[in-house]
Amino acid sequence: MSSRPEFQILRHRLRSFVFPMTGLFLGWYLLYVLLASYAPAFMAIKLFGNINVGLVFGLLQFVSTFLITFLYVRFADRKLDPLAFQLRDDIEHGRRTEGTEGDAK
Repeated sequence: MSSRPEFQILRHRLRSFVFPMTGLFLGWYLLYVLLASYAPAFMAIKLFGNINVGLVFGLLQFVSTFLITFLYVRFADRKLDPLAFQLRDDIEHGRRTEGTEGDAK
């Protein structure tokens, strides 16, 4: 199955989203950790009341996680799921019509 062109396209589409998004998120998180470790004065700057830069950056970590989840679901619905459903349907249909010969390839 992994040699099928449709599967290769599906895998390429998934990786084209997941790898860059993972890199961006890890970079963003690393920035937060580095600022907290090496720039505590910057992170302690009060923005209003008891709210400082560090707290805002920390909360933005949660926001970015939800944003990435939203973007992935939208991407999967539009680019991955239709191809995955088609691939599954083709494989299931092929197994029913070809018997075990399709499994040996």
